[in-house]
Amino acid sequence: MALFANGAHAPPRLLPYANRPAAAFATWAPELYLYYKEHVDGLFAEMPRLRRIFGGKSVFTCAAFNFGPRVCTQGHRDQLNLSFGWCGIQAIGRFDPRRGGHMVIDEIKKVIEFPAGSLLLIPSATLTHRNIPVREHEIRMSFTQYCAGGIFRFVDNGFRTEADLLAQDPAAHAEMMKEKKSRWQMGISLWSRLEDLVAEAAAE
Repeated sequence: MALFANGAHAPPRLLPYANRPAAAFATWAPELYLYYKEHVDGLFAEMPRLRRIFGGKSVFTCAAFNFGPRVCTQGHRDQLNLSFGWCGIQAIGRFDPRRGGHMVIDEIKKVIEFPAGSLLLIPSATLTHRNIPVREHEIRMSFTQYCAGGIFRFVDNGFRTEADLLAQDPAAHAEMMKEKKSRWQMGISLWSRLEDLVAEAAAE
């Protein structure tokens, strides 16, 4: 697996893959997308020495490639990602999606055909997900974009770690710890409902 947290410039053929998750994210969860964009833009404005992946063409801060050649994962949750956030997962390769490569999401009891070139956006920190193996003569790889929850906390704490916030401003740290109890409600409120998206599109 190759990991690009401060990534170099992407080859031109990869740029459409970098853009697709962000575009789909903005379409299906516009408020959550703006939450990401505000925090990520704020981080890089405050710390300009950091480099954005894909030359800033992605709202996510990290990308991971798994070259396989027959990528298969066990059920897992990406618990360091933003708990209510989404990550973009894309399948790449040459395989029959009717015979393998399906995405399995345990909590909602779904097995989803996941052809090469397709994209899923899921809250990977809270949903247990895995994929079914492809056949021995086939190739399946994956490309994922995501953002760690710690980045959002760092920005919300005035670009400080929780330890630094406690040392420098105990009152603000106490308030932040108190807000953690209801943070999940704020996060869920950023998700969109299909009827709201349809109504908004009809009004345009």
